[in-house]
Amino acid sequence: MKGILIVDHGSRKEEANDMLRCMSNLLQTMAGADVVVRYAHMELADPDVADGLADCVRAGATDVTVFPYMLSPGRHSTADIPRMVSEAARTFPEVTFSVTPAFGVHEKLAELILERAGIEPVKTFD
Repeated sequence: MKGILIVDHGSRKEEANDMLRCMSNLLQTMAGADVVVRYAHMELADPDVADGLADCVRAGATDVTVFPYMLSPGRHSTADIPRMVSEAARTFPEVTFSVTPAFGVHEKLAELILERAGIEPVKTFD
């Protein structure tokens, strides 16, 4: 079974951490029951990456894709999260784990920015 773990930095502000839980719920609804979707924080809040991965496995995931829920390919998304995943993955040698790039530059993000600014795009890419 496929699993997705979205990981952000984590915050001392509970409402910031709640946003990731809400995004996880939205992704789960969109992906359907055949995909396990969970969330984790790098630090400052629970669940941490190891707990998030374990939760995916307990729910039946055998192939987990970890998505750094961050805009840019900084140190956290390119080094810290892959390291945390690698360390936690040792507990589950029968499970495949991979880490995607952060959001980066994407048309859908540009569309969202324009929408929030109340601007209609003059060009879209199909």
